[in-house]
Amino acid sequence: MPLATWIKAGTSATALVLAMAGTASAAPATATGTATAQPGAQAAVVTLRYDDSRAAGWEAAIAAGVASWNASVTNVKLVEAAPGGAAEIVIVATSGWPQATLGPVRPGRQVRVELGSQAVNDGYNKTRIAAHELGHSLGLPDTKPGPCSQLMSGSSAGTACTNAVPDATERSRVQSYYANAFAASVVTADRTLVDAP
Repeated sequence: MPLATWIKAGTSATALVLAMAGTASAAPATATGTATAQPGAQAAVVTLRYDDSRAAGWEAAIAAGVASWNASVTNVKLVEAAPGGAAEIVIVATSGWPQATLGPVRPGRQVRVELGSQAVNDGYNKTRIAAHELGHSLGLPDTKPGPCSQLMSGSSAGTACTNAVPDATERSRVQSYYANAFAASVVTADRTLVDAP
């Protein structure tokens, strides 16, 4: 079964079990959704749920963007929320420019991603847009102007750029934001980043 199909079909609980494979020494999640690692153990995996039920037409791009992030970082995993269930990342389709609340979002908190069709109409790649906006939810600001190899360079890389994979620096920053479960020292102002050129 293709990875994108598995992600869409998987439940939060199944994805959490699979994501934690190989981290048996990590402490289990508590009732509030937080997890802590025992001294000398690997960091626990933070699971963030996303709701794309209001993002019609973007499902494949979202699945590919989620798969890109899940393959790129090890201590935070994105899983689709159960229908009607709570979600940390709410994804909606709009007619404007893509935009997202800057994270890093924590379990039990919520950010919003707007996947705007204006960018697609102007020739930007849907999967890159979805992965880029999810990067904002995970705490990454724009790096404009920037090369296509930087996912967070967004529209400044041009319409020919289809790269939807974070580079080493972007991966490292997200890893650090979710190190030791929640990296409580990371504080962000809830601000929305609009990704218009």
